[in-house]
Amino acid sequence: MLEVEGLEAAYGKSRVLFGIDLAIGAGEVLTLLGRNGMGKTTTVHAIFGLIRPTRGRVSIGGQDLTGAAPHAIACAGLGLVPEGRQIFPTLTVEENLVATARATGPAKWTLAKIYSLFPRLQERRRNMGNQLSGGEQQMLAIGRALMTNPRLMVLDEATEGLAPLIREDIWTCLRHLKAEGEALLVIDKNVDALCGFADRHVVIEKGQVVWQGSTPDLLATPELKERFLHI
Repeated sequence: MLEVEGLEAAYGKSRVLFGIDLAIGAGEVLTLLGRNGMGKTTTVHAIFGLIRPTRGRVSIGGQDLTGAAPHAIACAGLGLVPEGRQIFPTLTVEENLVATARATGPAKWTLAKIYSLFPRLQERRRNMGNQLSGGEQQMLAIGRALMTNPRLMVLDEATEGLAPLIREDIWTCLRHLKAEGEALLVIDKNVDALCGFADRHVVIEKGQVVWQGSTPDLLATPELKERFLHI
């Protein structure tokens, strides 16, 4: 689905990524972990062409798309739930969902299926994006990404700033997506929740991969959380 090899990126003369390697297969859930400011969002931006890598390779389904335009990355099958949600505030819920909808052949994700996954969105379908709570906006951002029928969905800070009950709704949704066979790359700070459904984890520190392994490996190495993940 996605292979990242030796990815480097910078903002001007300030290097941020120093050779990121990760790969995600079909139906797999991978997490990208690390403290704030370690390069997680920059990695996402480099994958999606929002910043141009200075070195390395990004391939999707075996196709080299390093530094391609964001729309080309989306057309190749990557969907993004960005940090901060970034829904369209002056469009209704339903308009947000259909604005970027895309299907190649029979669509797995349709408006009806999104409403089944998030009944609250159906109740609020005529409300503007800026009339939704933070949790509803996150549901909308996930629904919008699914409506592109991606081969892989990336969630940057999946539950940041959400109330505990809403966070649990999002975790339930992601567990459901995994059961549906969706491939996911998830960034979040709640390691315990992620370990409940993720297959593998990549930990980065100062723009470099310092550890990667399976959920059992992570649970068996508690010092990793203390060294690289705790504030």
